[in-house]
Amino acid sequence: MDVHVWLGLGGALVGLPLGHALNRAAQQVVARRPDAADLLPGDLLTRPTAVRPPWVELGTAALLAAVAVAVGPSPLLPAWLWLAGWAVLLTVVDLQHKLLPNRALLPATGGAVVLLAGTAVVTGDGAALLRALVSAVALGAVLYVLAFLTPNGLGLGDVKLGPLLGLYLGWVGVAALALGVFLGFVVQALVALVLLAARRATKDTQLPFGPALLAGALVAGLLLLG
Repeated sequence: MDVHVWLGLGGALVGLPLGHALNRAAQQVVARRPDAADLLPGDLLTRPTAVRPPWVELGTAALLAAVAVAVGPSPLLPAWLWLAGWAVLLTVVDLQHKLLPNRALLPATGGAVVLLAGTAVVTGDGAALLRALVSAVALGAVLYVLAFLTPNGLGLGDVKLGPLLGLYLGWVGVAALALGVFLGFVVQALVALVLLAARRATKDTQLPFGPALLAGALVAGLLLLG
């Protein structure tokens, strides 16, 4: 069998138990907050997972398989699998509570820097690492300005997500950075339109933006990685 098939199968097999661990971690990230009783009222505070299995588990397996196939046998694979795992956790928390907590964003971003720096050492591609670091700062700054101009559209959590996504998109290239941000806004707009059409939201409803930004970054980065 082709190596990409083996990687995809491996990603799926790893994704199932990892997805369950991420499901539990998403619950604990919120349960350990000072305002946990408000975010998780009643019995929700003591449940073991954020979402009833197996949806997070199956989604993680599918995502890791797709990332493994797209990246292939490359030194970049550990870094992209790292992003995929954190993307699952951040998406679950943001969809449920409209939060992108620091206790998830900080280790995710710090680990990404370490993994991409290690990749640069292995590949000798210092230019890609420098571009990634500059893009991380630039995307964070751009999202901060957008959050200041449209406070009902972006929150500070979305701003702090920017450096993490900028690292990966910047490594791939400027085109990936632009496409990733663009796709994030497109995904958010489409979700808003669907919810409006279904009367599940109004024009004043604040929707979590993190999942759309993560989706846009993953799609753009993996499409342009080759």
